[in-house]
Amino acid sequence: MSLSLVQGRALLGLEAVQVTVEVHLANGLPSFGLVGLADVEVKEARERVRCAIQNSGLEFPHNKRITVNLAPADLPKDSGRLDLPIALGILAASGQIDGAALAQYEFAGELSLSGALRPVRGALAMALALRTARVSTRLVLPPESAEEAALVPDSHVVRARHLLDVVRHFAPPPAADAPAPPEDPDGWVRVQAAPPGQQLRGPDMADVKGQAGAKRALEIAAAGGHSLLLVGPPGSGKSMLAHRFAGLLPDMDTDEALQSAAIGSLCGRFALERWGQRPTCSPHHTASAVALVGGGSPPRPGEISLAHHGVLFLDELPEYPRAALEALREPLETGSITIARAARRAEFPARFQLVAAMNPCPCGFQGSPTHSCRCTPDQVHRYQAKLSGPLMDRIDLHIEVPALPAHELLGSPAGESTESIRGRCTAARNRAVARQGVPNQALSGQAIDAHTQLDAAAAKFLQAAAAQLGWSARSTHRTLKIARTIADLAGAETTALAHVAEAMQYRRVLRANP
Repeated sequence: MSLSLVQGRALLGLEAVQVTVEVHLANGLPSFGLVGLADVEVKEARERVRCAIQNSGLEFPHNKRITVNLAPADLPKDSGRLDLPIALGILAASGQIDGAALAQYEFAGELSLSGALRPVRGALAMALALRTARVSTRLVLPPESAEEAALVPDSHVVRARHLLDVVRHFAPPPAADAPAPPEDPDGWVRVQAAPPGQQLRGPDMADVKGQAGAKRALEIAAAGGHSLLLVGPPGSGKSMLAHRFAGLLPDMDTDEALQSAAIGSLCGRFALERWGQRPTCSPHHTASAVALVGGGSPPRPGEISLAHHGVLFLDELPEYPRAALEALREPLETGSITIARAARRAEFPARFQLVAAMNPCPCGFQGSPTHSCRCTPDQVHRYQAKLSGPLMDRIDLHIEVPALPAHELLGSPAGESTESIRGRCTAARNRAVARQGVPNQALSGQAIDAHTQLDAAAAKFLQAAAAQLGWSARSTHRTLKIARTIADLAGAETTALAHVAEAMQYRRVLRANP
């Protein structure tokens, strides 16, 4: 048979689109043509495939005109994931393996010159695409990639180490008098999802001494899914608190863990030992807007998508480029980011919790009782003005982290553990989800009025305070949602005046020197 079809997948954002590799062998001048909008990496597959087939002891059809078409033709293809399907298509077209049996499988893998299979990006996204489309097919992947894809429930994933391992499985039965070729028992193995091992726990909140107000704000943020801004002088413990915040969040369910792991797999940043753990992404303040929200050609996810269902920690917030910070506005509201280019458009999830830290002024010691601030009012104003009002309006809790005196730092006992605080946060979030189906931060529109259950005294107090402070509608609604979270932590059925009063303390604004 001179024509063969092999199924593979190409990545378009988080989508794994099916690609049919068509291989045709014809008489004529020997050539190896590759069509179908292939990127440079895919075009280079011609040399990898030729060497891999030859070095595996198989026959490469040198005397044929080889045409490989990657359909659909208008879908860009990149990376070396199509090496294995192309090699199998050539072998099937030349009659060395059974082409009909290939129809029950999908393949992905980069070939080395020796024929060994190397891992590919996005293996988890491929398995998720099959599960979402309810396609019952078997997925053949290299080592490491197969273990990733096997995490998807009900998936049928086979791990192959070498091109020969795949060829032996699809080769026609040998003649009766022919010796059987040697087989590697680990070369073709169905991979089952590995049971979760001992999870790597992050740093403990017990390491933080003092800072009761900041710890309370972190507990509220974790219970309700709220964003948080920590303001304080250098060395007050802002970064220490932020790096311990992810440990306070409730455990991820299977769907959340799969979504988070799929994005990490797409960027080559997924590790099996961190399966089911909420990620914490902390890009440097020199990061560009594209690094934060994603972009490029083809579009790749940014830090906000890698922090999906986790924490995005931005230290030294005013030092980030203004364009990068302003790009966070829409994802903070919608929980997703759409990257549109002239030729392509990709959408990535970005349901993250923002934790930001900053100094109150350029020198960092404004309002400090132990250090004198060297900044002029104009310098402080310019520094704080780097953060726009709309961005600050979208950050739910603003908390001041004062410097800890030496006697309190050295003499205080260890604080409350992360495990204990997480228990309260999980219980409060479960109350909210049981009541309204989503965490309090995700409430919008009429759901805010229906589920906050504000009593009369609290409503009157909030109305007067919002009018006096000149709050926007967004600020008022966010205060309501924070108050509802405080009520859930207290186990209260309604949102009372005390809950609203505490919530209002966390909607502070940065103040410059007089």
